[in-house]
Amino acid sequence: MSKKNTNGWLSLKDVAERLGVHPSTVRAWSDQGVLPVYRTQGGHRRYLLDEINLWVQTSRQQKEMEPESALRYVLKRIRFQIGEKRLAPEAWYQKLDEDARHQYRMSSKTLMQSLASYLSTDGEDAIAEARSLGYEYASRGRRYNLSLIEATRAFLFFRNLLIEAMTAVYLDSRVSDIEAWGEMLSRLHAFTDQTMLSLMETYVAFENSHR
Repeated sequence: MSKKNTNGWLSLKDVAERLGVHPSTVRAWSDQGVLPVYRTQGGHRRYLLDEINLWVQTSRQQKEMEPESALRYVLKRIRFQIGEKRLAPEAWYQKLDEDARHQYRMSSKTLMQSLASYLSTDGEDAIAEARSLGYEYASRGRRYNLSLIEATRAFLFFRNLLIEAMTAVYLDSRVSDIEAWGEMLSRLHAFTDQTMLSLMETYVAFENSHR
């Protein structure tokens, strides 16, 4: 142990040894806000022993955060984030009338419901759910005279909002399991990738049918 430990302070290496993880993991958790950390004047990471002990205790009590159980917290967070202030700078949003804007603001709820359904199914049923949502985004975009690029940007706006919110929920819940983070992000991207591909393919199909 370092001399600072006798004064209640731990180095990054000390914390890694206490938690039984690699120092790079402690560094990542610190940068992500998962672990309480302080910086010396020289830029070195330092940790209070009492805070690390408390973090370990609460982390053990914290139930594992599965994507399905996180969705209701994510939806609450998104509701606070979606507003005119955040949407107004988007060029595609400026083209819409009030009814169309309301429909797109509701897109986050539709996206969450479809994601919940996706997480509870596997295989072809899961893919069909994602692709059905892509068709819905494409139909809405064409109905409101958005180009393919504009409709894709609209979807990406809500997709990125979803990823930001899910990441924040995992951080707030102190989910430190790297595999859980990887699984969550992998399934989110798999779902939204299929949705976006369906959106683009539907646009192309519409255009070809009207030539």
